[in-house]
Amino acid sequence: MPTMGRLVGAILFAGLAWYTSLLIIPLFPVGTNLGLFQEVNTFFGLIAGWTVAGPRAGLGYVAAFSYGLTALVAMVVMALFFNSSVVMVEQSLRKRYDGPGEAVTDVFQMFVDHAIMMATPEIIGRLLIGGIVGGLVTEFFGRRFS
Repeated sequence: MPTMGRLVGAILFAGLAWYTSLLIIPLFPVGTNLGLFQEVNTFFGLIAGWTVAGPRAGLGYVAAFSYGLTALVAMVVMALFFNSSVVMVEQSLRKRYDGPGEAVTDVFQMFVDHAIMMATPEIIGRLLIGGIVGGLVTEFFGRRFS
């Protein structure tokens, strides 16, 4: 059921995903076709805010700290897994893999590689601060308009 907490959580985490995607784009090699990278990541931020942070609004500010970080982790894991899967499909269409097992294994390798690539202090710091602030603001609006 739609609530103010869900709406605010979805908007905040979508905005965090959009902003973080802007920070990550320069880390890719020059000439990398990113397609709808920002839009897809924003969608996963929207989902994380709506399903993880929003329903928990109203549990208190200590809980908001926790569910803000939980929504952040959910958003990052969904985006990393999806983007790694898209790269795997593109590479499999180019006949890079010998079999499906190698393709599936490569998804997880790309997941780790992309996570390491984006693990800069600037990005991690902004994600952590954004997740905490997103949780606290979601809690504020969830309490006021429930």
